[in-house]
Amino acid sequence: MTTTIHDPATDRAAFDAFLDRLRAGACDREANRTLLHAEIEELRALGFASWRLPPELGGAGLGFEELIARVIDLAAADASLGHLVRGHVAFVEQLLADGLGTRPLTERERRWVARLNRGEFVGNAQSERQETAVLSTRLDTDGGVLRLTGTKYYTTGSIYADWIHLAALDGDERVAVTVDARQPGVRSIDDWDGFGQLLTGSGTTTFDGALVDPEDVERSAGTPGAWNHLGVVFQLVLLAAIAGIARTALDDAVAYVRPRRRTFGFAGETPPREDPLVQQVVGRLSSVALSARELVLGVARRADAALEGLRAGRLGPDDLQPVLLDVYRIQQVVPPLVLDATTELFEVGGASAVSRTTALDRHWRNVRTIASHNPAAQRARALGQFELLGTLPAWSAPGAPARDPETTS
Repeated sequence: MTTTIHDPATDRAAFDAFLDRLRAGACDREANRTLLHAEIEELRALGFASWRLPPELGGAGLGFEELIARVIDLAAADASLGHLVRGHVAFVEQLLADGLGTRPLTERERRWVARLNRGEFVGNAQSERQETAVLSTRLDTDGGVLRLTGTKYYTTGSIYADWIHLAALDGDERVAVTVDARQPGVRSIDDWDGFGQLLTGSGTTTFDGALVDPEDVERSAGTPGAWNHLGVVFQLVLLAAIAGIARTALDDAVAYVRPRRRTFGFAGETPPREDPLVQQVVGRLSSVALSARELVLGVARRADAALEGLRAGRLGPDDLQPVLLDVYRIQQVVPPLVLDATTELFEVGGASAVSRTTALDRHWRNVRTIASHNPAAQRARALGQFELLGTLPAWSAPGAPARDPETTS
């Protein structure tokens, strides 16, 4: 395998230039619902797909904390882009957790390393839009060939993806499947009807007899320990996206206030930037933006060490539970802080602050949408149960076997 040489300074400069271009068009793209196909192509060209692979496997060798810092930056430039990479990040983290790069590669790993180094992007499709928590997407054998049939919703990132990682039933067993999204049997459409995160492609994906490689069917993905690992990764990406939005809300408030020459309720020229009340609002936004970023990166730092221990075999999945609990704890703090701040943001102006041309409302809408994933109230109760009883609720995904409340997370 040919090793790609990455120069950190050059790579970072290219990423920063991309962020500048991304930021410049974010508001118009959201207003016109222009999907992020071109932006995803630019991100691929920057090597995003293999950022976390070790250098000896052709990747940039980024630590997990640095990856989360970059997700914050992506979300600050475009909230949808910072969110829709979530499935890809989790997929790569699972490869790494299985020891990728610490021993000779299996044939499956060799194929995935090559795909990631080519920039191939992985979407996610776990949930189904049904009245009850039923998993109906199925794997069946047709003439000795595995085929996937079903319909998923909330398929964030899949409309942009080369591969889709999803949950399905093989008989009565819940399995994880990775399927090539470029074949005729896979179709993603942009029918996401939420009021925020409009460009994440979080709509419907259908699988109509899609071909599946048997080696891309995982039968241990739903074990209790694996949920510790996936919970840390999935939720930290969401919190990173919220932290990025907080930064942009501050930047937009400053850009809105600085050129204005009149404060609401006062005649003549009274620059809002000199108004103590406006300064107070902006000061709070500044504090929230920093606090959100530092809280997320602080837990990401602990996650980084734990994930590296998992990859090296020094730790097992159960050892990630303390980090998962920390993720739950900051989930009680970061979204409410940013939601309050993105509401208070409108106090920097009068009626003009709610103009669609300023689009200041998008920050609250996007944070509220992200914060609705994995409800914080459920996690608060889990924390209380853990503190009082030392156990976590016996959660299980649709189609998964019942789990032991003494070990589940």
